[in-house]
Amino acid sequence: MTERLFLDQAGLRECLATVRSAGPEGIVLDRTIFYARSGGQPGDTGTLVWDGGSLAIADTIKGPEDTVLHLPAAGDLPAPGTPVRGMLDWSRRHALMRMHTTLHLLCATLPGAAVTGGSIGADRSRLDFDLPEPPAREAIEERLNALIAGAHDVTTEWVDESVLDTNPELVRTLSVQPPRGTGRLRLVRIGTAPVDLQPCGGTHVANTAEIGRMAILKIENKGRQNRRIIVAPAT
Repeated sequence: MTERLFLDQAGLRECLATVRSAGPEGIVLDRTIFYARSGGQPGDTGTLVWDGGSLAIADTIKGPEDTVLHLPAAGDLPAPGTPVRGMLDWSRRHALMRMHTTLHLLCATLPGAAVTGGSIGADRSRLDFDLPEPPAREAIEERLNALIAGAHDVTTEWVDESVLDTNPELVRTLSVQPPRGTGRLRLVRIGTAPVDLQPCGGTHVANTAEIGRMAILKIENKGRQNRRIIVAPAT
């Protein structure tokens, strides 16, 4: 398996690792800071550097047997056993982290509303909610930015997955359920109260103040009870 450093250290911008295997299907390292595409969050991009070579990483996805595949751009591959330094495209990753945390806060502005879908992008993101009527755009934007300005710490914690049996309301998504079978569940907590608490395997900022002001671009009707809210950094 690949040790996923981003699960507990999302702020790491680079790390040392060793190549386990390398081929056209991707490069497997023993440890990585590159997030593998899942849960609506894109895979990370960046660069691998080693003695005598370097290679751009165009995407990162999940591989077999709990590995992470770093998909290379064109170039020579490092040989198995090669020590490498992995470096993220940090500006893109941080933008995705800001957006991901924003979507969790957006959930907090609509307590009790189930999420039916979503997508995270560096420039804009969306969540779809199971709501009979569309909420007022100005009110949602005001609440969202008040939570961002509240400078709430964002932390992760690992709990026994049985917590979902006793607290099923932790799961806000109807379309995707947290993976089970490992015995452990990763929760993302925003604020001590908390403002929001959900199972999540993605990367987030350390404090909501890092996000900056956000704008609700539009609220669309996508079905009888499906409301799509699109959010982007305010200009």
